[in-house]
Amino acid sequence: AAEFVEGADRLLRLIVDVGGERRTVFAGIRGSYEPDQLVGRHVVIVANLKPKQLRSGVSEGMALAASDETGLFLLAPDAGARAGMKVS
Repeated sequence: AAEFVEGADRLLRLIVDVGGERRTVFAGIRGSYEPDQLVGRHVVIVANLKPKQLRSGVSEGMALAASDETGLFLLAPDAGARAGMKVS
């Protein structure tokens, strides 16, 4: 799931399946992605971080993205990847 965060110009709230467990991840990608573009999509997240309390809630990971002057681009695995697979 993905949704706008009320009162935040840059954040989206993502609910991510990390292999049988769901985590909330707040990502500063609102300027580059609409929530409906993210639903059902595989993304790479860092899941071994301590949860961080934000004004909008607790973030339990970090979505990985590349960026340059043209924009921000979420990293995504190739076809065949499944939720919960580890990056190696």
